[in-house]
Amino acid sequence: MNRRSGIESKRKIIEAAIKVFSECGYRAATIRMIAKEAKISPGGVYIYFKNKEDLYLFLVKEKIRELDELTSPVLKDKSHPYSALKEYMRRVMDFARMHKELIMIHSRELGFSFGIDLKREFIKKEKSMLVDLIKEGIKSGEFVDVDPEEAAKMITCLIRGYVFSFVVTPEDPPKSEECIRMVLRGLSRKKEGGDG
Repeated sequence: MNRRSGIESKRKIIEAAIKVFSECGYRAATIRMIAKEAKISPGGVYIYFKNKEDLYLFLVKEKIRELDELTSPVLKDKSHPYSALKEYMRRVMDFARMHKELIMIHSRELGFSFGIDLKREFIKKEKSMLVDLIKEGIKSGEFVDVDPEEAAKMITCLIRGYVFSFVVTPEDPPKSEECIRMVLRGLSRKKEGGDG
């Protein structure tokens, strides 16, 4: 198998796995179902993944990587902390909404502890960048004087709560724009909507 067809086969497996896991759940999904959806043999899946758990863990890593690629550039740009924080939160919440089926399956069937070390590492990195952004916002006068560590913790907790709402109350999750507005009102010296 040449490298290009190998990459294409793996991509098909990943896309098929996302679809099968989203539709059937983790427990009901099988390698055979994923292979059928990818239009390859079950043996073809085992070339890349040793079992279903290995494939699912790969998906978790991929989604974390995708989210990191989406959010890191925004957090690293400290020229406009207020806008950067707003954009960061919007991107994370949009990403969660786009993948809510996988989030629901993941938490209901595997629990949030599955892949916990990967998640902790990602949250630690994001929190560190948030702290730096908040410090810059305080220094520039865009944000009120708060404890940057505590503010970053609160923001990450709010985001995790937003994500968890897809599991607990999928029919009525909080509005992402309201969550963002509340955080920015708490941090900003210049209140949104011209009321401060």
